[in-house]
Amino acid sequence: MVRRIEDYGLIGNMLSAALVGKNGSIDWLCLPRFDSPACFAAVLGTPENGRWKIAPVGGKVRTSRRYLPDTAILETRFETPTGAVTLMDFMPVSEPDRTLDVIRIVTGVSGTVEMDMELVLRFENGQAVPWVRRKDYGLSAVAGPHAVELHTALPLEGRNMKTCARFRVTEGESVPLTLSYHPSNEKPRFVADRREVLGRTAIWWREWVKRGSFEDMPDIWREPVVRSLITLKMLIYAPTGAIIAAPTTSLPEKIGGARNWDYRYCWLRDSALTLYALLNSGYRKEAEDWRQWLLRAVAGSPDQLQIMYGIGGERWLPEVEVPWLEGFEKSSPVRIGNKAAEQVQIDVFGELIDTLHAARDAELQPHDEAWRLQKVLLRHLESTWRIPDRGIWEVRGPARAFTHSRLMAWVAFDRAVIGVERYGLEGPVAKWRELRQQIHDDICTNGFDAGKNSFVQYYGGDTLDASLLLMPQVGFLPPNDPRVIGTIAAIERELLEGGLVLRYSTDKTDDGVGGREGAFLACSFWLADAYVLAHRGADARKLFDRLLDLRNDLGLLGEEYNAATGRLLGNFPQAFSHIGLINTAHNLVSAGGPARQRARKTAPSKPTKVSPKHPTSGEVRE
Repeated sequence: MVRRIEDYGLIGNMLSAALVGKNGSIDWLCLPRFDSPACFAAVLGTPENGRWKIAPVGGKVRTSRRYLPDTAILETRFETPTGAVTLMDFMPVSEPDRTLDVIRIVTGVSGTVEMDMELVLRFENGQAVPWVRRKDYGLSAVAGPHAVELHTALPLEGRNMKTCARFRVTEGESVPLTLSYHPSNEKPRFVADRREVLGRTAIWWREWVKRGSFEDMPDIWREPVVRSLITLKMLIYAPTGAIIAAPTTSLPEKIGGARNWDYRYCWLRDSALTLYALLNSGYRKEAEDWRQWLLRAVAGSPDQLQIMYGIGGERWLPEVEVPWLEGFEKSSPVRIGNKAAEQVQIDVFGELIDTLHAARDAELQPHDEAWRLQKVLLRHLESTWRIPDRGIWEVRGPARAFTHSRLMAWVAFDRAVIGVERYGLEGPVAKWRELRQQIHDDICTNGFDAGKNSFVQYYGGDTLDASLLLMPQVGFLPPNDPRVIGTIAAIERELLEGGLVLRYSTDKTDDGVGGREGAFLACSFWLADAYVLAHRGADARKLFDRLLDLRNDLGLLGEEYNAATGRLLGNFPQAFSHIGLINTAHNLVSAGGPARQRARKTAPSKPTKVSPKHPTSGEVRE
């Protein structure tokens, strides 16, 4: 078994995705959607919980791997004493090829290599053994509503509820295999020639990459940015435009610990930074699809606004524990669903309104209902912004007056005022200006600790929070304000671990979970962005290069990193981390990157005035 998170690669087709280990084993796959029950769940248990492994026989194997350039096609090369082969893994994406297929092609490079294939199907998250029948094309497997067909010419053998094959591959020989999903009440689909589908899939990805805007990106940064964008694209659910946080559940934030969550959903917290990453990279269609998904998902009563939704906009995401899965390296429990969907978080009002503001400024497709929705949300926020909540990090401890939550309430009213002043939209702007100023004063009075010369995590406390790094980025205070400079310095003193940023100190904050966690990579990118805004370019580049070094050999990042063990942690790969990489790269190469755009609340088309060190109003003028 692969036992490091970073030893996995990702393949996907914007419907679902699979984790492929260095050892040639697909250990995680949910069908037919990202959030469906897994049919391969070995990553969270043992091989008996489902996997599909293709690898050379014997232990003397040297392995290397790569993505074919500018694609999501994974190529693993196995070198043995008798020869070498490549294993190509991908999921078709080009129309009409975008089906629920996983295609694997073994090709002989040199000599002769003896290979083993082992298919262990376990539906319903690694526990339901299917009914398997031989077919002239391979086999068919059915379990309740689920069915898959394995298309292969290999001689198959059933052994201990597994399907096995041993075969030899010589130089120039190619052995294709396709695992094709369909609902069990429907007939199997025709499987096209695998080599032709491979070619069309490669062309599709390369044409998609060509749509991007990377003209100013240094060559050394282009590859990490493109790989991050391809990864982000794989995490989009094409039928709705939703973008999931990660394709996995319960990969631990601490090995052996209980910080294991289901991330196969969509967080409003990520929405604005996601939109900026897509827009600055030239992917307006994906940005528009994301905006439209948000509008559909949040439609309804403002007092029912959730922090997260399912990929179709679902609201009921009940959290249960899966007792038959022991967890990655015995990190239990394994959870399906996410109880945080029930939490109250005031910050999501600001995140949503900021996202819609950025979409308006970027001149995405007009949507009259979007402004009506924002006014309804603002009317609700007028009376609720003071309510203690669970904060951006979804703590399961006591509700508090989190500074970041109040900050994003300020953002909501600030962007509303700009909507009236800049775009001529209708609304009670005098009231919004008053509330903006009131919240600004409240934060500066109650969220700032003069002794630490820093803003703090919550009112009445003295702990820090990495989300405070976003203050200059959202335009609350200018980057040269002494309070912003002091906050950055305090975070450098208290939240850096191995040169990377913790979200907060788990030793000092009661988050209701217990145990420690790794450094949060998105927050480390935020520190680099704060350095850029503070004209600390050398520090920003140094931190950015350090973060690039944490990617695995395929350019993928997890949610967190343990500097002591040198291991990635958390669900993998993590959209939030790759969004941070994309935005920071743009911030470093452009004087008008995403951080400056967001601070100015506009596209980088015209400069604005520099503000005094201590603005006297809630509006910041750069």
